[in-house]
Amino acid sequence: MRGSGISFGRTLVVAPHPDDEVLGAGGTIAKLSSEGEEVFVAIVTEGKPPAFDPVTIATTQAEAREAHRVLGVKETFWLRLPAAQLAETAHATLNAALSDLVRRISPQTVLLPFVGDMHMDHQLTFTSALVACRPHQSEFPKLILAYETLSETNWNAPYLSPAFVPNVFVDISEHLEAKLRAMRLFASQVREPPHERSIATLSALATLRGATVLRRAAEAFVLIRHVV
Repeated sequence: MRGSGISFGRTLVVAPHPDDEVLGAGGTIAKLSSEGEEVFVAIVTEGKPPAFDPVTIATTQAEAREAHRVLGVKETFWLRLPAAQLAETAHATLNAALSDLVRRISPQTVLLPFVGDMHMDHQLTFTSALVACRPHQSEFPKLILAYETLSETNWNAPYLSPAFVPNVFVDISEHLEAKLRAMRLFASQVREPPHERSIATLSALATLRGATVLRRAAEAFVLIRHVV
């Protein structure tokens, strides 16, 4: 990422569910792709009948494809593990799926959901992604950041689960509209304000994070690892 002091390079964004990648890192994805970087998205889970309606599943996946097109995602990978059931899925299965993908893509940077998120799928995705990114491999990501997801990161239990205290901010002033446009394409997931998954709330968070570092809009991350 030009002018940031951190080189993102080829980037993999790992999302437990479709739309997490837009909520947490949509502006960063748009910024990186506009600068010529290759950005990939991995959607870890998929709704499975009978808990999820097949029409709803297909609709959400179509929305994700359109949102990723707007953001400039190079390729989307669907790992198709059961949504809201990762806790019942063999941990080795999730480890292997993400490890295989990291080996295939060989990203310099990986963006993950935050380990303190309320949703167990987010927590397990974070843990397995770190397994996939272990530094004793011949090639491994040199930069790992955790993003925040409205309706998950902010609903954890204070003092009982890890708090999201960001220490990396990406200026998305020129790319906020792309992020909001991508989120609007997730029509099945967007809600009316003051719901957290509303366009107004997402914009407000970008304004808040930007004001923290004297920018018009930003996305915030927790640094997990940076090898220079």
